[in-house]
Amino acid sequence: MRFLTTFHLWPFLDTLVSYVVAFVLGTLIGAERQYRQRTAGLRTNALVAIGAAAFTDLGQRLGGDVESIRVIAYVVSGIGFLGAGVIMKEGMNVRGLNTAATLWCSAAVGAIAGSDMLAEAALLAGLVVVANTLLRPLVDAINRIPLEGRSLEASYSVTITGSATQAGPLGDMLVEHLEAQSLPVAELDVEERGEGRVDIVATLVSTNVPSRELDDIVDHLATVHGIAHATWQARTHD
Repeated sequence: MRFLTTFHLWPFLDTLVSYVVAFVLGTLIGAERQYRQRTAGLRTNALVAIGAAAFTDLGQRLGGDVESIRVIAYVVSGIGFLGAGVIMKEGMNVRGLNTAATLWCSAAVGAIAGSDMLAEAALLAGLVVVANTLLRPLVDAINRIPLEGRSLEASYSVTITGSATQAGPLGDMLVEHLEAQSLPVAELDVEERGEGRVDIVATLVSTNVPSRELDDIVDHLATVHGIAHATWQARTHD
């Protein structure tokens, strides 16, 4: 039996330690994800860590450090397919990026444990848990900062609604007001609303525009020129 010739107690114990450490650390990372009811929870992160440790340890035992490095490279690229499965796009929002990044880190923890660097694996696992827990209040605090207090690079557009027969003059007036405030217009579109009314949308050149300036322009259009509907919106760049 080939098993009798390939089995060696000390290498086996070394593998056992690597697997157990990868399992414990992967479970630690996954517990936080499971608590927050994420798609990839406790079992997924534990299995990813164990799998990465197993492949790395196997490559190291069969071919030494050079072969284990090749295996790690395949683990890094292969885990991307698993991570892509938890990323979902809902309208303009993308969910699952943090979960995918956590899976990627779980694979790194397993690969490090499989390379017998147990202290380094524990350190990385601790940092992953810290990033997913202690940084959350900081993220919430930043998200609560009003948009007026930020400097955002975005695509801004100002929209007014009026009669279809007056679309030309209204568009010219809108462009004149924006450019008078040093807000160059990149594109002017007219969108049908029905019942003889249209939306005139002026898209500004991508820049940083204080929201107060746009509020003042919209208020001016509504009060001075009698525009029934005037508004603006911003789409931030990723």
